[in-house]
Amino acid sequence: MLPGRMIEGLDRTRLRNLLVVFFLALSAPTAVLVWQAYSQLKWEAFHQYRGIAEELTQRIDARLNEMVEVADARSFADYTFLVVSGDPSAKFVQRSPLSAYPVVAHWPGVLGYFQVDADGDFSTPILPPDGTAADSLGISDDEYSRRLKLAQELQAVLADNRLVRSRPDITAGRGFASSLYAPATLLEEEKEAVGEGGPATSGLTDKETVDRQDAKLPERSAYSDTSYSQQVFDELNQPRQSRGHEPGRAGSLESDDAAAELLPAEQRANVVGKVSALNLDVDLQKKIEALERKAPPELYGSDGSAIAAGRRKRMEQSALPESVAIANDESFADELVANVPGPTDLRISTFESEIDPFEFSLLDSGHFVLFRQVWRDDQRTIQGLLLDSAVFTQDIAGTSFMGTALADTTSLIIAYQDDVIYTLGGRDVLSYPDVAEDLDGTLLYRSRLIAPLNSLELIFSIKRLPPGPGATVLGWVTLVLAAVLVGGFAILYRIGLGQIRLSRQQQDFVSAVSHELKSPLTSIRMYGEMLKEGWADEEKKQSYYEFIHDESERLSRLISNVLQLARITRNEPQFDMKPAPVAELMGNIESKISSQIESAGFELRLNRAEDADRATINIDEDCFAQMIINLVDNAIKFSRDAGDKIIEISSQTAGDDRVLFSVRDYGPGIPAEQMKKIFQLFYRSESELTRETVGTGIGLAIVHQLAVAMDGNVDMVNANPGAEFRFWFPTVDQE
Repeated sequence: MLPGRMIEGLDRTRLRNLLVVFFLALSAPTAVLVWQAYSQLKWEAFHQYRGIAEELTQRIDARLNEMVEVADARSFADYTFLVVSGDPSAKFVQRSPLSAYPVVAHWPGVLGYFQVDADGDFSTPILPPDGTAADSLGISDDEYSRRLKLAQELQAVLADNRLVRSRPDITAGRGFASSLYAPATLLEEEKEAVGEGGPATSGLTDKETVDRQDAKLPERSAYSDTSYSQQVFDELNQPRQSRGHEPGRAGSLESDDAAAELLPAEQRANVVGKVSALNLDVDLQKKIEALERKAPPELYGSDGSAIAAGRRKRMEQSALPESVAIANDESFADELVANVPGPTDLRISTFESEIDPFEFSLLDSGHFVLFRQVWRDDQRTIQGLLLDSAVFTQDIAGTSFMGTALADTTSLIIAYQDDVIYTLGGRDVLSYPDVAEDLDGTLLYRSRLIAPLNSLELIFSIKRLPPGPGATVLGWVTLVLAAVLVGGFAILYRIGLGQIRLSRQQQDFVSAVSHELKSPLTSIRMYGEMLKEGWADEEKKQSYYEFIHDESERLSRLISNVLQLARITRNEPQFDMKPAPVAELMGNIESKISSQIESAGFELRLNRAEDADRATINIDEDCFAQMIINLVDNAIKFSRDAGDKIIEISSQTAGDDRVLFSVRDYGPGIPAEQMKKIFQLFYRSESELTRETVGTGIGLAIVHQLAVAMDGNVDMVNANPGAEFRFWFPTVDQE
């Protein structure tokens, strides 16, 4: 309960404001602590998922490193159809491992392997040497057509990206001639034949010549040029905006706008947006970069990307056949069909070449290209492979990403340089948003892939971070704290209001008791002085004596109620509980209250049921009498103006071994809205300003508390007319 000094001067508004201040003083720091706890859990969950992202990136890097090592291990000769096996002096020749069809899919999404010489001429290991009968090498016409179609697609992609020279007048029979197989004199003859428009058909049957002439490459008029420079490959890893700005060079464009106009729209569709346009956490990214700088320097390149150990230039001894006149050698052809090395009388050329590490780039057409430079006799040859970017990214990153817990909480963004080229959001299907804003999110982890794919960047962006393992407990604790705070302050508010109301009622009680004590004492003193001075004649003396007696009885009842209230308030009620016959109780009550009722001008009616009189209840007789006297006094007080001045006291048995007592008057009754309040301590139904009756507001409260203390109960009903107060006690068996 609130201290008495605090209650003084408080009203409902002031109490509410005071408790609101206390509530805010407690809830504000509590909310801050809970928020900090939630933030800590969120940060722990963030680090947990960031660790998963790091582990996923490491697995992707490890897989890419294995594929890069396999690609690096390929010899220079593997990019031709025929290679020399073993000791060159043995002249054992077999198919290249890259000549298999379908294409060797060591890299996911690989379209095919290619080779570009210094003149920009294209060749691929999937086509047999020019001038060799395909069927003699175990390649059917249908398979050759498919191989030729794939080769045309590879050349078309490279030509569209200005990486090879596009020659629309070349037929299939000469379009893939390789300078590596033929002497220089033979190449010159072929070039002259090509320049005249007549395809060389040496070594081919008439049917093959016709078929290959019908399969001419599609014309690439946009980039057709007789001049060519391998510098285009050197520019691939430059920022895409700065590529191809050398006027007059083959395939160069005057501006980025011009390049964009020449590229078809579907070839630019692989770019979703810009990484710089994403709302990424810059501070967190700086922390990540700082951590990377602390790592061993040999693990990262100058741009901060991870590199594979041991990727350096290397020297290689290579051997190639110098001619391809093997079509009529049936035994050798059979051995090639079985892919078994066979001896031949061909001249084998052995040379040393310098092979650079592989490089990686994204073409304007949306394809990935992995290529390397090979130096032979001071001439450069470009060897590499083309990749379908969507298949490659989905297989390398998307599939692995979907198999982790990140799939439900983050979005995966793959960027090339500053271009977003691939997105995967949670369990959704692969999508390419129309605007970069759709990719906004909180940065979880960001890292470049291992070299040479270090121009690709994995960006994990949080879209929904689940709570940590302790969040459920913290949530319940928060709810409990909130319930305790809100419920506690609500209860405290109600208690405060009760204390304020009780304080005011006590003040009214003191005032009422003072009035109630003063009135009978004044009357007794006045009539006593009149009798003492002999101012009353003999006829009035008797009435004065009766008045003094009634007022003393009234004073005695008031003092008895006050004393009883004091004992109840101190939790010190003293009851002399013993079995008492109901008939005896009712007889004693009649003798105690009959004079009080008659002097007030009321008629007493006793309604005693015979079965009730025979019953016995366990009760304190004085407390029982006080209950009846208080109810009778209350009935007389509120029914003075009733038409029927009757007080009925009844006793009867109830069906559940109880005896029911009632006191009824024929007054105005009690309003329904006050029936639940009349048994409250100090409650009085009339306003203090319009009060017409006297009283302290403790009589009915004492009746209720005494009934409950003696294992009984009490209630009130409107009897129309009048009010009826009923109370009952359980019966006891007499032995």
